[in-house]
Amino acid sequence: QVQLVESGGGLVQAGDSLRLSCAFSGRTFSSYAMGWFRQAPGKQREVVAAINWSGSRTYYADSVKGRFTISRDNPMKTMYLQMNSLIVEDTDVYYCAARLIYGDGYYYTPDEYNYWGQGTQVTVSS
Repeated sequence: QVQLVESGGGLVQAGDSLRLSCAFSGRTFSSYAMGWFRQAPGKQREVVAAINWSGSRTYYADSVKGRFTISRDNPMKTMYLQMNSLIVEDTDVYYCAARLIYGDGYYYTPDEYNYWGQGTQVTVSS
């Protein structure tokens, strides 16, 4: 069974940086495409970034392009989200997600993912 645990969230000021981590437990991490999503109360969960099994292909939401970087370390079974130049609008609960794959793609809708972490709160103050 796959389990995902996010860490690294917190309270920061606008302009600061944070790095989120997602620790994967289970069988072969490299058999999974991964993604970061975020969700505010009363709103739909939205993609932040996604990455294929090797890390060679990535996707970013327009709102975070140029500020956030998704990466993964397959031997360490960990995915990261480096968030720079944070703005107040980045305040949300951030979730990592995993999808078992048979190709080289990434996925950017919540319904495409099989496993989810519990979420970590990111709060950006002005």
